[in-house]
Amino acid sequence: MNDETILIIDFGSQYTQLITRRVREANVYSEIHPHSITVEKIKQMQPKGIILSGGPMSVYDEGAPSLSTEILELKIPKLGICYGLQLICKETGGTVEPAVDREYGKSVLRVIDDSDLLRGVKEVSVVWMSHGDYLTSLPPGFKVTGESDNSPFCAISNKSKNIYGLQFHPEVAHTEAGAKIINNFLFEICKCQGLWNPSNFIEEKVNQLKQTIGNAKAICALSGGVDSTVAAVLVKKAIGENLIAIHIDNGLMRKNESEKIGALFNEKLNLNHIHVDASERFLKNLKGVSDPEKKRKIIGNTFIEVFEEQAKKINGAEFLVQGTLYPDVIESVQVKGASATIKTHHNVGGLPEKMNLKLIEPFRELFKDEVRNVGRELKIPDEFINRHPFPGPGLAVRILGEVSKEKLDILREADDIFIKSIKEEGLYNNIWQAFTVLLPVSSVGVMGDARTYEYVLAIRAVTSVDGMTADWYTFEHDFLSSLSGKIISKVRGVNRVVYDVSSKPPATIEWE
Repeated sequence: MNDETILIIDFGSQYTQLITRRVREANVYSEIHPHSITVEKIKQMQPKGIILSGGPMSVYDEGAPSLSTEILELKIPKLGICYGLQLICKETGGTVEPAVDREYGKSVLRVIDDSDLLRGVKEVSVVWMSHGDYLTSLPPGFKVTGESDNSPFCAISNKSKNIYGLQFHPEVAHTEAGAKIINNFLFEICKCQGLWNPSNFIEEKVNQLKQTIGNAKAICALSGGVDSTVAAVLVKKAIGENLIAIHIDNGLMRKNESEKIGALFNEKLNLNHIHVDASERFLKNLKGVSDPEKKRKIIGNTFIEVFEEQAKKINGAEFLVQGTLYPDVIESVQVKGASATIKTHHNVGGLPEKMNLKLIEPFRELFKDEVRNVGRELKIPDEFINRHPFPGPGLAVRILGEVSKEKLDILREADDIFIKSIKEEGLYNNIWQAFTVLLPVSSVGVMGDARTYEYVLAIRAVTSVDGMTADWYTFEHDFLSSLSGKIISKVRGVNRVVYDVSSKPPATIEWE
């Protein structure tokens, strides 16, 4: 546990992950835990502060998440946001009622008292609201520090109990003084120092890994992605040659990818790895399968079989290193808070139970951009660190329907043209993720005066910070026109190109 942690108690808000990001951006470590967390657990954690998140329910709804009053009695500074504020009010003797004029979207905050949480905030500023209930009377001992047109108790505080509350969301970018307010809570009220950064993370994690692994061996599956590679370099820093890295070529990689990353591992990162070509085995197991979840499971299970065979050859291996990230955990069944499951992640769970290896997940609490910062600190080349995310099941989830070598070759060529094109235009680092998708649809075309009936290819490019939300990238029309022409003329089997203009949500980034 970090010496300086902010505990975020999750009541199901869509913005809970944003809160932890904002805190970490201020170089203070934060962790999300469910609203069922006990006082005993909090005392063990010894957080510098507690933030109660918003939530979709009314505090009076049947089954609405509640909070132990013992937590509110702790001397640790507490900040309630939206639902968190209403819960504080309800539990300490105030009144919460349904609002006649509910507030969703931008509103105006007027500062009444700037002596604590709102210190340095302009007298009038824009804030982001999202609530149907509001406070109609304050609990004893509390004072109003800010108001809005529809929320007379928009910001409140009780210095003697170290409790603060906001009806609006400071974590959302639309709140003008959001960062200032969060920093006031972290540094003025909780007295944090802001020492959490990649360098300190590496030092702390290396010491932890040394203690955990000792003289045993650890094995790491190197997919070629940023997460597993940075994890391997970090673990190698801790245990040296006792890390054995294995790269399995599943035949579902991008064009020449296995060869390129193999050279990078050995020559630039000193990760002398075992290279296993299992492409035929994966393709054989995928034959005739169209369902995306079945494809994921087959790829996962085949990976386990191949990896297990290799692991058995290594004497003394006791640990398995995985590059699992916080969004993987949040989007999978094993979630800490009250947020919903979206899809199964290939790299969350599954492997250790079969192999009796203890799991090491150094980045389980980090977001993608934080892992990239750790990678830079570890001197991993920028051209590798800035690579776009690539799914564990590879191109199999970018071929809708059954996977075959013919389709893989078509997709590899099209994807190669797309990525080279955005690099030539200097756009690669402006885009979070760019790729092509082969659709199970053929369309009529005319090529060389002859009728064709070939595949439709979709182009996908999105901007994002952490993959939790994403917007489609706005290409120039001339670029899209040129790209379409290149792909159709050079890739045999494609006669139509379409561009995906869906954001996440409601769509996910990948198509499957």
